Amino acid sequence: MPTIKIYPHPEYCPNGAEITAPAGTSICEALLDNHIDIEHACEMSCACTTCHVIVREGFNSLNEAEEGEEDLLDRAWGLEPQSRLSCQAILAQENVTVEIPKYSINHAKENH
Repeated sequence: MPTIKIYPHPEYCPNGAEITAPAGTSICEALLDNHIDIEHACEMSCACTTCHVIVREGFNSLNEAEEGEEDLLDRAWGLEPQSRLSCQAILAQENVTVEIPKYSINHAKENH
């Protein structure tokens, strides 16, 4: 079962975290299942960028981004070459390390 290391984020996990999730799980689902309440305004339907993460390690082990995700990422705050929408990034067998950007384009947070 792969491990996801999450860098510290002042709101979602101030001390950082290390969690495990089964291969085939999206990063967003894994975070939510482990009480790291990352924003996901579109309910993980690949229609916004609020669940944007930057994959610091293990990027190539994830599934390839589809065109719809790539188009949305162009609007994400703090976009980097290893950015993914966590709702679309599916874990394989390798460990990954992610950083949740400080901001999202969402002006009003949803209460999920």
